[in-house]
Amino acid sequence: MSKIRIGFIGTGGIAHLHAGQLLELENVEISAITDVSPDARERFITKYGLLNTRQFSEYHDMLEQANLDAVVICSPHTLHFQQATDVLNKGLHVLIEKPMTCSSTEAKELIESAKQSGKVMQVSYQRHFQPEFIYIRDAIANGEIGKLTSITASLYQQWWRGQGQNISWRQVPNLSGGGFLMDSGSHIIDVLLWTSGLTPVEVKSQVSNQGAPVEIDTFTSIRFEEGAVAGLNLVGSAPIWHETYAFCGENGGIFYDNGKITLHLSSQEPIVPELPIQTTNQDKSFIDAILGKHEVKVPGEFALKVVNLSEMVYEAAGYKPY
Repeated sequence: MSKIRIGFIGTGGIAHLHAGQLLELENVEISAITDVSPDARERFITKYGLLNTRQFSEYHDMLEQANLDAVVICSPHTLHFQQATDVLNKGLHVLIEKPMTCSSTEAKELIESAKQSGKVMQVSYQRHFQPEFIYIRDAIANGEIGKLTSITASLYQQWWRGQGQNISWRQVPNLSGGGFLMDSGSHIIDVLLWTSGLTPVEVKSQVSNQGAPVEIDTFTSIRFEEGAVAGLNLVGSAPIWHETYAFCGENGGIFYDNGKITLHLSSQEPIVPELPIQTTNQDKSFIDAILGKHEVKVPGEFALKVVNLSEMVYEAAGYKPY
């Protein structure tokens, strides 16, 4: 079988995770890369020994000149919509880093473009493939803790402290589309919605810029259509990384603390559950969807839900991210 030829738009940071996972697959090759930075392109090429990979400074040139089957988009957030649209219109499959877009209007248009193209469009929310979150989702869906009544989802990270001395595109609103919520916080919103299956209908939020050009800390209360309530806490000015979730139901609760899970059922001793073995990731899943082995695991229709809630949070705070 011929190899699936992949192009990259953006070769910094997260692109290296995708490259490493894709190159583990025998039926994939990275055929072309695009980045405005020659240094970033050279680091990428050198690290992975991609001596025959074509390099471009503009993605339009790559789409026109390189022979590709699919593209991985790892560019600043506000560029995702147009780049993904152009990739789909070129008849190529696309894997988009989070968030899919920075507005629900763009998200809906992109979903329609994917439908019209008939190509695979997947969004790179990697927690959908991690055993901890698969367990939580399945346990809730199977009713192990009963009907959900409340959730707390929190991420504390050195996001602002780590960038304070080095201005990056993440601090430029017209490139980032927002601050910590739109960046790392997008993963936490993803977990909140994907594991619970709940539908947010009302939010109240407070945001703080901490002197930055984008929001850093966000505290939000959420009411869901199904009756549950939630607290979403995203702190980008923390001294450490700490990720926690508490899912409480009528018969018990599931507590996640930096990868460790405890199941508490009413009047029973705490249980540390046995987790499933991870069998795939966002990149292998993307390739398998292209090959028709299964449906798209993180489709645009789901990513739209994350965009919608992100918008609700900003609007509730009276905050315009860009």
